[in-house]
Amino acid sequence: MSAEAADREAATSSRPCTPPQTSWFEFVLEEALLEQHLQKPSPDPPPVQLIVQFLEQASKPSVNEQNQVQPPPDNKRNRILKLLALKVAAHLKWDLDVLEKSLSVPVLNMLLNELLCISKVPPGTKHVDVDLSSLPPTTAMAILLYNRWAIRTIVQSSFPVKQVKPGPPQLNVMNQIQQEKELTENILKVLKEQAADSILVLEGALKLNKDLYVHTIRTLDLLAMEPGMVNGETESSTAGLKISAEEIQCQVCYDLGAIYFQQGSTNAAVHAKAKEKFFRTKELIAKNGSSSLHFTIDEERLAGYCQACEVLTSSSDDASQQATPYSQIHSCMKSGKYQDLVKIFLEDNLTLSLPEQFRQSVLRELFQKAQQGNDALDEVCFKVCVCNTVCDVLQGRIIDIQFCQLFLKPSKEKIDFLLEVCSGSINLENASEELKRKMAGFLKNLCLGMEDLQFVFMISSHELFIKLLKDDERKLLIEQMRKRSPRINLCTKPVTSFYDIPASASVNIGQLEHQLILSVDPWRIRQILIELHGMTSERQFWTISNKWEVPNVYGNVILGIKDSLTRDLVYILMAKGLHCCAIKDFVHAKQLFAACLELVTEFSPKLRQVMLNEMLLLDIYTHEAGAGVSGERPPSDLISRVRGYLEMRVPDIPLRQVIAEECVAFLLNWCENEYLTMQVPLPLVQTNPYVKLGQLLAATCKELPGPKESRRTAKDLWEVVVQICSVSNQHKRGNDGRVSLIKHRESTLGIMYRSELLSFIKKLREPLVLTTILSLFVKLHNVREDIVNDIAAEHISIWPSSIPNLQSVDFEAVAITVKELVSYALTINANNHFWLIIQADIYFATNQYSAALHYYLQAGAVCSDFFNKMVPPDVYTDQVIKRMIKCCSLLNCHTQVAILCQFLREVDYKTAFKALQEQNSHDAMDSYYEYIWDVTILEYLTYLHHKRGETDKRQIAIKAIGQTELNASNPEEVLQLAAQRRKKKFLQAMAKLYF
Repeated sequence: MSAEAADREAATSSRPCTPPQTSWFEFVLEEALLEQHLQKPSPDPPPVQLIVQFLEQASKPSVNEQNQVQPPPDNKRNRILKLLALKVAAHLKWDLDVLEKSLSVPVLNMLLNELLCISKVPPGTKHVDVDLSSLPPTTAMAILLYNRWAIRTIVQSSFPVKQVKPGPPQLNVMNQIQQEKELTENILKVLKEQAADSILVLEGALKLNKDLYVHTIRTLDLLAMEPGMVNGETESSTAGLKISAEEIQCQVCYDLGAIYFQQGSTNAAVHAKAKEKFFRTKELIAKNGSSSLHFTIDEERLAGYCQACEVLTSSSDDASQQATPYSQIHSCMKSGKYQDLVKIFLEDNLTLSLPEQFRQSVLRELFQKAQQGNDALDEVCFKVCVCNTVCDVLQGRIIDIQFCQLFLKPSKEKIDFLLEVCSGSINLENASEELKRKMAGFLKNLCLGMEDLQFVFMISSHELFIKLLKDDERKLLIEQMRKRSPRINLCTKPVTSFYDIPASASVNIGQLEHQLILSVDPWRIRQILIELHGMTSERQFWTISNKWEVPNVYGNVILGIKDSLTRDLVYILMAKGLHCCAIKDFVHAKQLFAACLELVTEFSPKLRQVMLNEMLLLDIYTHEAGAGVSGERPPSDLISRVRGYLEMRVPDIPLRQVIAEECVAFLLNWCENEYLTMQVPLPLVQTNPYVKLGQLLAATCKELPGPKESRRTAKDLWEVVVQICSVSNQHKRGNDGRVSLIKHRESTLGIMYRSELLSFIKKLREPLVLTTILSLFVKLHNVREDIVNDIAAEHISIWPSSIPNLQSVDFEAVAITVKELVSYALTINANNHFWLIIQADIYFATNQYSAALHYYLQAGAVCSDFFNKMVPPDVYTDQVIKRMIKCCSLLNCHTQVAILCQFLREVDYKTAFKALQEQNSHDAMDSYYEYIWDVTILEYLTYLHHKRGETDKRQIAIKAIGQTELNASNPEEVLQLAAQRRKKKFLQAMAKLYF
């Protein structure tokens, strides 16, 4: 507003008898024109800008007689203007997408606050404290609209904005832009502070499950009438525009998903929430259709959010929401699981869902990593290249030059893998004739391009090759090979071509044996063995591959089968099943075991029970590698079978110890503590060491919250582990007559060896069980009297403080075990701050101070949102801070020592002053002064620099001490806030230095 206009407005306002600047006639006319404009089918131009005009007129400040600017008066004129703005928004059905595109943040904030006011939401009321279900429908809808807009605005503000190229400078315009920018920033600041409340309001809205109503032009007119004339119509459930419960849920889920996605940059759990909300939005759109929504949702953007969430989080429990191949490949590349990457490419050769360009880009990235010195990737590059080439062949594309280069020097392993990919990429039963022709042509050309006849034989004798090429095609290929043989034969002595040798029985046996080695189809294996036994009865075909291994405890029973064909079949099926289980090919393992079970059920109850046990172990592995990863509990049937195995009392059944070990670990991981503690049979505890160990662990975990005197089982567990870690001593007299002491590292006095205990613990994933056994070993490590650097751990107080025979414990082995257990625990949860503190203490005890600081800082960072919150005092105890001080001191970072001395409950001035006196400091020294909040330390620094004549550094210290927030007269809250802010900045700087 210009100065002249302000003077005119002040003049008019000082004369009560003069009508306002806009006459009532003009108001009535303006409202009539607005009504006519809004009643058009599609107003052109859109009426959104009318909101800006009305609200600007209503929010103009007034000027009193003393020329003082006053807030806009609450008179009839301004109320009518605000009502007109609300009517325009109501005509647009309160569509936030439309309103946000055309209105600035301050204007939309004003509009929605007017909506809250007219909807009878008391000003100053926290929305999170209001029960939405008890409010009138239009009031609840107004609160929802405001809070949806709040989180949408926060999300939108986080996106980068392209700067508009400024035109010629205009002072008035620049001032308006600057004012609007400052006002927007202030509103954003308030919205971000209230973000948590807005999220809670919207989460509560998802539980309403009832239709709501939003104000229309008619209901707004009713509200503007005199109070006695409304008769409560606007309070009823039928007033306004009906918004169904599912439409509300759809929009709220989408907005919540967006804010969770924005907040989840460092938190996988928040990303998982975002994923849940976005998938729920997709479900509701699929159910109701996007056209039925009053508020539109950008489905392309929603699809992008969903795909990003699938990449950034683990796969959902729902099988229909499993990770896409893109997210799986991203995860494999990020984690270095390249064998899984090859498996994904091989599976995609059947579905052909990955585009060619994406496949080539992944291969290029692998080649780049291999060229940077990672030799292990050479094999992965070859395998991915083969998968891509076979995919190209099936889709009729030209073979890439990289494949030709890789096959310049073929090997048996390369040919084997190529044939495996070809077999896995085509389903001969359902494949079209065109696909079969393409694959056959590829294999023929491959044979014609090879010089080594041994490799040609490997391809031509393969089952796929035989099925794809007809007899006449194979004869034609032989003729071509014969014509080519003089040209490729580089030997001086003629060599007879393989194709000139007539097919004999030995050749057929060799081909069948080769197929037998490669096949994992149980019925094909049976057919091959029948053919082989029909050719000769002298061979034992279970011996043809040295890779077929069956445990000795089973081997004796299997090799006792009299019929040679049955013996070979049972042995090979079990060996191949165990191999598939070891490489986590659980589908083929289940097929092989099922076929073997069906076979042995007919003649051997003993082998039937063996196969049932192995299938139980396979089901445990399958669940733990599949649904168990996402936290889904195993089915009750599986738990019952595990219990049944442990309680089994069938005589003379060969048992593998690993099955009992996995069963106990399975029960501990799924918190079956009640069964292990109370229901497991006593004879089983006495005979099976893993069951006994599991029972003691389960009972100790159950009693952890209880009183100290009830921890009898903790003492029993302690004694068992101490006995396992004890060594047996023997005296031996040497040649010189002296008696020497021999220590046997693996004691047979315990219920199992230490290596077996460690192997068992590494099968556990339940955090409480891991913490319990880890704290036991930490306490055992600390018991030794000559230990200087004790390690801290949770629940360490429940274990005894001494050992009767200290000399019998192998403390060197205990120290190694603690290191291995902590490393394993951190692979289960790298963000457990107590485990990180243990790792840091271990590095501290072994004089690795930089690594110790890294883990001390990481422990603080994970439990404080990278130090944006206060680190809990039970994490950064005085002992931890003192160890961090010692680490910094021994690394010659003396300024950091002085700053950390402030973190102690009582500031250690003696250590701080001594550190500051050191002149050979390896840290940034004076650049750290901004992190010091203790005035005494700053005063000492000022004196020290003055004494040394260091003027520049003295000025920096004086500047630091002169900050008003450090004034001793400030309230305690101000001083604590200043200290907390400096702690945060210092720890973040330290983290960047040591991470």
